[in-house]
Amino acid sequence: MPGLKHEKACLAPVAGVDEAGRGPLAGPVVAAAVILPAKGTPRGIDDSKKLSAAERERLCGLIQTRAVYGIGIVEPEEIDRLNIYWATMKAMTLAVDALVAKLGCAPGHVLVDGNRLPRWSYPATAIVSGDAHSLSIAAASVVAKHTRDGIMLEHAAAHPQYNWHSNKGYGCARHLAALREYGATPIHRRSFAPVAAVVGGPQSMLGL
Repeated sequence: MPGLKHEKACLAPVAGVDEAGRGPLAGPVVAAAVILPAKGTPRGIDDSKKLSAAERERLCGLIQTRAVYGIGIVEPEEIDRLNIYWATMKAMTLAVDALVAKLGCAPGHVLVDGNRLPRWSYPATAIVSGDAHSLSIAAASVVAKHTRDGIMLEHAAAHPQYNWHSNKGYGCARHLAALREYGATPIHRRSFAPVAAVVGGPQSMLGL
């Protein structure tokens, strides 16, 4: 389970940052930044991938009520323009900027899931598998994942044939079959190979 070891080694307040949605063929990439409260941190926070949708929803509500948080969203059109790596870095930056606007000052330190940091002025540390080690990053992973899933459920209502209510935009067999049959929607990432193959556009280097 993630803990507060990394947070305690940094200048407070410490924000954890994580993203959701780097791999899907459709929809935005979403990042969240979270500063947990000194007291009253919700119990059960873990890497969002280890939690059920119901648990993520419950925890996200508690985190957003008790913590200071910010969310950054980069839409598919910009993902195609920047590539997914830089779009993810931008989403993280937007999330921390939104947190700073609520907090009224910059965090003492930012802990980021992964092995690279955005180009920003905040003092920060990248932690590989950070959502498994840092409670703040795990909280951010819950908020980012639940937020993005909600966005995809809204899109699923308008485009039911792609089964986004289940796959959330990832390239599962039913999604790929629908993509071939019905073509791409406005929220498909045209720089991703399976979508580019359908629309006839160029394939990006997907973040490299």
